[in-house]
Amino acid sequence: MESRIIFHIDFDYFFAQCEEIRTPDLKSKPVCVCVFSDRGGDSGAIATANYIARKFGVRSGIPIIFAKKRLEERKDAMFLPVDFEYYEEMSQKAMDIIKKSVDIFEYVGKDEAYLDVTNRVDGNFDTASHLAQQIKNAVREKLKLSCSIGVSSNKLISKIASDFRKPDGLTIVSPEKVEEFLEQLKIRAIPGIGKKTEERFTEMNFETIKDVKKLDVFTLNKEFGRKHGTYIFNAVRGIDTDPVKEREASIQYSKLSTLKKDSIDYEFLAENLIELCKELHEVIKKNNKTFKSVGIQFIQSDLTNKTKSRMLKNHTSSLEELQKNALLLLKESLEEQKSTIRRLGVKVSELAEIRGQSSITNYF
Repeated sequence: MESRIIFHIDFDYFFAQCEEIRTPDLKSKPVCVCVFSDRGGDSGAIATANYIARKFGVRSGIPIIFAKKRLEERKDAMFLPVDFEYYEEMSQKAMDIIKKSVDIFEYVGKDEAYLDVTNRVDGNFDTASHLAQQIKNAVREKLKLSCSIGVSSNKLISKIASDFRKPDGLTIVSPEKVEEFLEQLKIRAIPGIGKKTEERFTEMNFETIKDVKKLDVFTLNKEFGRKHGTYIFNAVRGIDTDPVKEREASIQYSKLSTLKKDSIDYEFLAENLIELCKELHEVIKKNNKTFKSVGIQFIQSDLTNKTKSRMLKNHTSSLEELQKNALLLLKESLEEQKSTIRRLGVKVSELAEIRGQSSITNYF
């Protein structure tokens, strides 16, 4: 395969940075953007924290009450509710700026994207470096938003590189520098290597990517399964052939609610899910949409997240179809569910405009 030039762009501490842009006085303070639950008080979790708050051990996903304890000595610490509409707007504006400079644009999430710029820079890494800096400058000048960019010949190394000098970083890893760049890093730097895999490597006395390269593919497959083992074997060598695929942000509608009690009881959860479907259906109806995918979301008592979705045969806007499929997903999910559920959500995607009356069930 001919050499590509891929950027991974990642907006720094995105939600909290958006709040700093809106209220510049926040920049000198610890800022925590919180998903407050419907139970009131400090119930809920941290969505994003700025770098000042992170110095005190505040991370996304930890309960708000823990974050407040860690920031006790900082009387100026700010705990703000999430404002997804505002972050979505900022993300869209930034992505629109970025898209103008690339060959292929792959949206990953509100705060990250992959860009293939091979033709744009004529395969030249020096030109790519200038282009990356121009993108960073344009986003900062127009939106005051800082981002980090990793530049390499594939998606994997670019993603690792974008995280290397955060915040506001730019890291170029040309093909001849891949080995030197990767070998210095801890194994956890590889996307997809979680805490359990890292702990297993620690037990085996392996800490860096250089250490793990000593293992052959058969040993890795035996330890971690064929799929994950082969991925690790390739990743520590910087091998990744996944192309950048044209992908825009997919619009979806969702409703999420905190339950009155943590539970895995089907009847209790189904009752709440039916109500959420009704609320979501009002949004679908108001926006004159049909949907083809239905999903449910659990936020468990330990604040970890689980989702499950299914594709329907045809587009519909029927409340009955929405409830029926959401309840089927609930039933399937609960078969293997051990942890109690704290928050429950439902979402629809693969949306389309309603065009006339195609059936009695999806006409309003």
